[in-house]
Amino acid sequence: MLNRLKEYINDNEPRILILNDRLNINNYDEIFSLEPSRISIRINNKRIIIKGKDLVLNKMLDKELLIIGKIDSVEVVK
Repeated sequence: MLNRLKEYINDNEPRILILNDRLNINNYDEIFSLEPSRISIRINNKRIIIKGKDLVLNKMLDKELLIIGKIDSVEVVK
């Protein structure tokens, strides 16, 4: 069990979990823009663009974001 916890804590792989009204992002590099209809971040030299309505950064921890709102699309741009 402790090994699993260590693996989780030391995990540096980017992860994006999309649910109905929220988006959880782990291990991002940088936030480019925060707007109610568009959020742009960088992960591993790729730009991730989240589009929707009433988008809010609900939680921001070290390398973890929780975005809530009506999410219409998530795009990866090189």
